[in-house]
Amino acid sequence: MTDEHEPPPDSKLTRSKRRWAQEGRFLTGRIARPEEQRLPPGQHLTKDWPTLDLGLTPEISRERWRLDVYGAIENPIFWDFSEFSARAQTPVTSDIHCVTTWSRYDNQWIGLPTRELLEACEPRDNARFVVLHSYDGYTTNLPLEDFAAEDALLVHSWSGKPLAAEHGGPVRLVVPHLYFWKSAKWLQAIEFLEHDAPGYWEVRGYHNRGDPWREQRYSDD
Repeated sequence: MTDEHEPPPDSKLTRSKRRWAQEGRFLTGRIARPEEQRLPPGQHLTKDWPTLDLGLTPEISRERWRLDVYGAIENPIFWDFSEFSARAQTPVTSDIHCVTTWSRYDNQWIGLPTRELLEACEPRDNARFVVLHSYDGYTTNLPLEDFAAEDALLVHSWSGKPLAAEHGGPVRLVVPHLYFWKSAKWLQAIEFLEHDAPGYWEVRGYHNRGDPWREQRYSDD
């Protein structure tokens, strides 16, 4: 496991993705509305689920997994898997849109709605952003309203089976309306903040929000 204060090491994939951001690779310049077009601009469909990460796959069993929720909230949370799974779990079917241009339709998830987590931890009035911390050292940031989307889940199962380690198990975030790098794998902690704090890809040339239908692949700066 990478030390939580150190970013994951560079890999061939991370170097390639940084180059794509510098080159503006895959951009089409088109904008689509999700209610009019299911497949965002520049995407292609796949029936597989490609595996993309930072070169590390933490092997965290359900017995060892912990989730810490802290920051600008009234009720800090420190759950093990049994406490997490004892909360109301919900099935949701949604699509995946990866910034590397593949999309996969109709993924069947089971997990805890982020709105249930928000009800439990009670964000303070000054909470505006969340930062997701992963067991491999990865981080990504979200505005609170994106984290609180109706179909956003802390997922532990996919297609009726426990979420595999290569896809972020035991628990990952799924926020279907944003590019999938925002849906952090191997979720370890959720930090609520008053001010934004860009994460691993956001400081390496990728867009701070990542809306697929607006083709927000890379930073505007």
